[in-house]
Amino acid sequence: MNDDDLPWLPATEVAARIRDGRLSPVDYIDGILARIAQWQPTLNCFATVTEASAREAAAALDARLRRGEAVGPLAGVAVNIKDLFDTAGIRTAHGSAVFEHHVPVRDNVLVQRLKDAGAIMIGKSTTPEFGHKGITDSPVFGVTRNPWKPAFAAGGSSGGAAAAVAAGLGPLGLGTDGAGSIRIPAATCGVVGLKPTLGLVPFEQAGDAFANYGYAGPMTRTVADAALMMQVIQGPAASDPWTRQHAPLDFTLPTSPTRLTGLRIGHIAQMANPAVDLEMAAATVRMLDLLRDEGAIVEDCNDTIDWVDAPGRIVYMAGQAASYGAHEAEWGERMDPSIRRFIAEGRNHSAVELRQAQFARTRLYRTVEALFDRYDLLVSPTLPTPGLPADFKVGIDRVTIGDWTTTSTRQGWSAFVYPFNLTGHPALTLPAGFASRGLPIGVQLVGRWWSDPVLLGVGAVIERRAPWAHHRPG
Repeated sequence: MNDDDLPWLPATEVAARIRDGRLSPVDYIDGILARIAQWQPTLNCFATVTEASAREAAAALDARLRRGEAVGPLAGVAVNIKDLFDTAGIRTAHGSAVFEHHVPVRDNVLVQRLKDAGAIMIGKSTTPEFGHKGITDSPVFGVTRNPWKPAFAAGGSSGGAAAAVAAGLGPLGLGTDGAGSIRIPAATCGVVGLKPTLGLVPFEQAGDAFANYGYAGPMTRTVADAALMMQVIQGPAASDPWTRQHAPLDFTLPTSPTRLTGLRIGHIAQMANPAVDLEMAAATVRMLDLLRDEGAIVEDCNDTIDWVDAPGRIVYMAGQAASYGAHEAEWGERMDPSIRRFIAEGRNHSAVELRQAQFARTRLYRTVEALFDRYDLLVSPTLPTPGLPADFKVGIDRVTIGDWTTTSTRQGWSAFVYPFNLTGHPALTLPAGFASRGLPIGVQLVGRWWSDPVLLGVGAVIERRAPWAHHRPG
């Protein structure tokens, strides 16, 4: 194998080679860290590169292997951890000057599960301040760029994770998704991203665990890697009450190709967005044709649905104000202007307005749930447009699609993704080719609660028919 191919090995292959002695974990991690050193100045994927601890973990794993000890399913695999997850002894800054020097004393439960499975953390990937927007730039760490076209944004808020995975800086990323923050950058950077069912993966960061709409999930180059990562991070945790209602799921993918005969698919062409780029729509149609060819029954879902754009915004902005408003008096001049606008808007909503917005969330859940009486999956574009400039200013700059334009990224950027944060349904974005400007395109699959393995199974069929992991940014 050529050394140039090493960074592009999927996690499943890396772990297998390390376990059977074909690949040294020390050599592998050295290669990944060398590639990070090469590309970090251009892409700015990492808030912190954990070089010393990664080398130490690789050496310790090598010693265990030499002693013949059993190792985990992710043995030696490089993983980046979004800089919103606590990491013991490693800075977790949340993309903010407020926590620029914050070093937690314990690992987040998901970080610990990945370590227990043998994964090696290579760095903390970048996030906008407190993960508040769909573009990854922050006052502390600057702008994260798209590996395919560095003049464009990597998306957000898990933009560092997506860009690193897409650029071959380790095959796994652990991201968060509060209003599309896994799926937006995954689609923008051309990787796989899964927002799981609410309660399948613990989310310790939630300030209000019972009204939570935030999720943690995998960002990978292959569907099999996402499935393997889900097998490791799923399951109950005392810190998240939602995780106590369901047993772990089986993420073992079929070993032989399967057809999708009889699978009922509803195509939703638009949600809260008045427009969608023609190339995004065409990519979705191509994906639907592929699914139809595999035996699925595809139907346009033309139901009139209130996607609760305005109520959802109230829930989100009120959450920003409650979570981060207390920092403004001391740190306001060093905070991102967009999060300060979010905080100001959130403070303007009354408790009654917030409760009404939460009632709207329930109505949306019931509406989407009713669609699954007719369909097994819902399919849509992941984003309305292929990409935004790297210096895009949320709430100020305009998103333009055809002859329609808006300053609302909720309509122009995240319209297809945020509804399923509110409803709790699992949502998977898959690469679906490239737009004419060379930017990746994503298609989103949404399933019933607890159907996460089904989504990944369908994704594996799509990946077999229309492979993407062989594409590499220049």
